[in-house]
Amino acid sequence: MKKLFIAILTCLTFTTIAQDGTIYPLETPKEPNAIPLNTGSVKEQPAPETWFRQWGDPMARNISTATLTPFFPEKGKANGTAVIVAPGGGYRWLSLGNEGWEVAEALAKKGITAFVLKYRLFPTPEKLEDFTAWMNRPRPVPVKTDSAAKNTNPMAQMDLTNQLQDAEAAYAMILKNATSWGVDTKRIGMIGFSAGAGLTMHATLNSQTMKLAFIGPIYGGMGPVKVPTNAPPMFNVIASDDFLFNGQFGVIDSWFKAGRPVEFHLYQNGGHGFGLGNPNRTSNKWFDAFMHWLDVNKFLVAGKGE
Repeated sequence: MKKLFIAILTCLTFTTIAQDGTIYPLETPKEPNAIPLNTGSVKEQPAPETWFRQWGDPMARNISTATLTPFFPEKGKANGTAVIVAPGGGYRWLSLGNEGWEVAEALAKKGITAFVLKYRLFPTPEKLEDFTAWMNRPRPVPVKTDSAAKNTNPMAQMDLTNQLQDAEAAYAMILKNATSWGVDTKRIGMIGFSAGAGLTMHATLNSQTMKLAFIGPIYGGMGPVKVPTNAPPMFNVIASDDFLFNGQFGVIDSWFKAGRPVEFHLYQNGGHGFGLGNPNRTSNKWFDAFMHWLDVNKFLVAGKGE
């Protein structure tokens, strides 16, 4: 798997392309280990799946076929814990490198069996230039608030029926293959980034089939929620200069008042979409903190995967 990961990144690397905010076309990479989830397609999808590069990272849009790609620890190092990784992208594209493959590889190095969820997306324009114009459109500045009683996340009201089905299918597939994949079915968690954090939270609040052992919303929406009975422990990360923070602590307050385990890291800087980290940002240590949190909560202790 490590060789495959390196090969994927190698084929996606073009030294002539600057790592800036410009959107560049990208040839669709091969994903030989991606397992179809067979959850259907996307209604009124006008275009096939295509890829682009921005900030040096490979991203996919117009995804109509959901898949799950496993990243296994080296032989003898698995501890039985599994994590579904949901990349972000506003439900209209997926940052599969920065918030998917790289994170899964880092988890696998810690003995965790990781699964990158490539979930279905809302349609975007077929032509890259039209998509670029849509991405660069003027956006309103978020209104600052210190209220825990409001949810200012614009993605909070989206219909995530397809995305939830994909997450549930991924969870079911892991359960089905738990023995051969060395997974302890009582130690399956989910982390997500931005929109992927929103999907992680949506699954936690609404799924009738997923029994997640822990969740990690990474720079997701911070509005208050109704916490289910026996909600999983939550590890939550966001930077103070992230537009999704907006002075809100609602979801943290909700978890705390519900008496459920919660750990929250508000970093001085990091912006939005930092993945495992960007240069000279305090948020760069979040993954180390996450590993420590998992360790203290006994999720890194060797289990069935050993």
